[in-house]
Amino acid sequence: MLKLIMTWDIRPGREPAYFDWAIKTFVPGLMEMGLQPVDAWYTVYGDGPQMLVGVLAEDRETLREALRSSEWEELRDDLMGYVANYDQKIVGATGSFQL
Repeated sequence: MLKLIMTWDIRPGREPAYFDWAIKTFVPGLMEMGLQPVDAWYTVYGDGPQMLVGVLAEDRETLREALRSSEWEELRDDLMGYVANYDQKIVGATGSFQL
C-alpha cells in the first residue's frame, strides 16, 4: 500500500466553499479513482500547513494511473482555486499517522 500525503493552506475567505467542495466533489472523486481517504487533519494552532490529507492506493500502478488521469488533473485544478502552498509526497503506508 502507498499513501499520497497532501498539504495546503485554505485561501482566506474560501473556507466555507472549500469544505463544501471537498465533501461533495473532492473526496468522491478520489474514491472513484481508486484512492481511499484515510487522513484529514486541520491545523488550528501553530506552524505548518493548515490541512494534511492522506489517501491510500492499493499499489503503485493504481496511484500512478490516478495521478496521470484527467480526473485528477481536474480535481487538482479545482483544488488550487481554494488553496495555496500545495505540496504532495508519496510514501509507503505504515497504518499510523504520517507526515
